[in-house]
Amino acid sequence: MMYGRSDMMEFSGLAHWLFFLALIALVIYPIGRILNRIGLSPLWSILAFIPVLNLLALWIVAFSDWPNQKDHA
Repeated sequence: MMYGRSDMMEFSGLAHWLFFLALIALVIYPIGRILNRIGLSPLWSILAFIPVLNLLALWIVAFSDWPNQKDHA
């Protein structure tokens, strides 16, 4: 039995979205854990997928007070 072009594109689209969701989970989870450990909300990890805002968030995190720095002050 031969499959039509639309069948192949539909499977390809489903595989694409499953792969995309897996990559999102692989990126958001560790970023969320790191943010939680430094005292920020893990929801900040969503900014990793928004262009320009991800760079702004990176700079905010880089220059914010981290828990291990409070002991040295």
